[in-house]
Order: sequence, then structure tokens, then C-alpha cells
Amino acid sequence: NPLSEVTHKRRLSALGEGGLVKERAGFEVRDVHPTHYGRICPVETPEGQNIGLINTLSTYSKVNELGFIEAPYKKVVDGVVTNEISYYTATQEEGLVIAPGSTKVDENGKIIEPLIEVRLNGEIILMDKNKVDLIDISSQMVMGVAASLIPFLEHNDANRAL
Repeated sequence: NPLSEVTHKRRLSALGEGGLVKERAGFEVRDVHPTHYGRICPVETPEGQNIGLINTLSTYSKVNELGFIEAPYKKVVDGVVTNEISYYTATQEEGLVIAPGSTKVDENGKIIEPLIEVRLNGEIILMDKNKVDLIDISSQMVMGVAASLIPFLEHNDANRAL
């Protein structure tokens, strides 16, 4: 099965040598964290003892040469989305104003709405379009490859999606 092969190759584990022991891993380690956005899929994780300890990379994320997970974003200059794509770690994202991929833009890449919901340091706030630094490359970047194939995922319960 090609889909399960791709998913298997994009697996991440917090277990093993130098990692956690599943019997002693608490809820805070297994839970979804704001820094996972665009990097680790919040849906694709096994049930049972390994829940939250075995994860899958999000669709567009990658692991850099230092072992940090990076998410891609398009740069925004004065409210205009450019075609320049850059990858950022969670630490590099701190202090940057990031718009969602569903933000409405015109044919020239200019953000239409004067105020948009953005992410800033893990919080979602309303901000002027000219203060946006980055925009998600896709609204699908949050999910892993397999989870993004589920039709109408946003209308499903996360447990049903599994």
C-alpha cells in the first residue's frame, strides 16, 4: 500500500535510546503543543500505550540537518503575499505574525481583508494585514499525508478520523 509506506517513512518516535519510556510518559508529553502546528500531525498517532509518543510529520514539514522539524511559509511584504517560500523551526517562528492559508488574497497576492486572524507566539489574535510576516503555504499543512486525504475532515471528530 503506497499510502501506508509514505506514512511509515514520515513517522517520528519519542521512544527508544535517549528517549522516553512509554510506561512513565505523562499527559503533557503526549498532548498536542502549539509548536506542532505545520510540523507534527495532530490526528495521526496510534491508539493505546503509544498515543502521542509515535507521531507523523505534517504534509509539507521536513527535518533539517540539525534534526529540528521545519514548516514552510510564504513571505508577506506590506500585505502582499510573495512566492518566496522559507522553512522555519518553532524557535524561529517566535515573534513572527503568521496568517492562515485560508486568508483571502486577490490575483496579485494582496491580502483582501483589512483585519485578519493571525498566530503570534502561539496565540490567535486579530491584526492589521500590513503587519503580517508570513502566511501558511496551504490550509492542509497542519495534517499528515493520510489525514489530509479524509474528506471533510474539519467536520469530523478527531477520533472518527483515526
